[in-house]
Amino acid sequence: MAQASAPLAGRIALVTGATRGIGRAVALELAIGGARVIAVGRTQGALEELDDIARSRGAQAVTLVPMDLADGAGIDELGYAIHRRHGRLDILVHAAAMFGGLRPVAHIPPALWDKILAVNVTGVFRLIRSLEPLLRASDRARAIFLTSAAAVRPKAFWGSYAATKAALEALVRCWADEVENSTIRAILLDPGAMRTRMRAEAYPGEDKEGLPEPERIVPFLLDLLARSEPGLPTESQRFTDWRSARVGVSPERP
Repeated sequence: MAQASAPLAGRIALVTGATRGIGRAVALELAIGGARVIAVGRTQGALEELDDIARSRGAQAVTLVPMDLADGAGIDELGYAIHRRHGRLDILVHAAAMFGGLRPVAHIPPALWDKILAVNVTGVFRLIRSLEPLLRASDRARAIFLTSAAAVRPKAFWGSYAATKAALEALVRCWADEVENSTIRAILLDPGAMRTRMRAEAYPGEDKEGLPEPERIVPFLLDLLARSEPGLPTESQRFTDWRSARVGVSPERP
């Protein structure tokens, strides 16, 4: 079991998109760091694999929540369950998102649009709505939301993903302004190009060798969590900027 002296010992952390990519890497590292991790993802088997790896590396058992973020009632039930079991939430890392493919705006099937909107925007609203009281109960709450350069640099065929990421950023900034006088601090994190399944879906012919693995972003995320006063999320925190400043290399591809 993780030692009581671990840097995140006793902290309650919720990670969405925890079955793969950045969400999985973050959930694993938070658990190893001593946090009591609640991992949300759509695939039960992948969640169980995450738990097995975490416990094999000395962490306590991860709480597994197989759920689609389009399920608003499920998000409310999750908030209530966290309230009953822990009474607070110290860390939220929202890494889940739906890409939905590339196509002209006029060719997006309405059912697909509704699904992407439900996951990428309404799901964020429901998380904030359900979890804000729990975050307020923390002495130092941090809520990190993954975003994308597509939110501010939209281009052809990216309509559904770019629009929903732009909406996420606006929603989080409004909320951050509302809770400025509380212990909650919201952070927008742009991971840039990484070797994830979503990146492969967006750029199927891209050479993956030059892309960093999702695990590479974890130290940056831990640094963001450790900052005493990150301020309002007027701009996204970019992994490429942080990495360039630390190692003196050019930023990865957009």
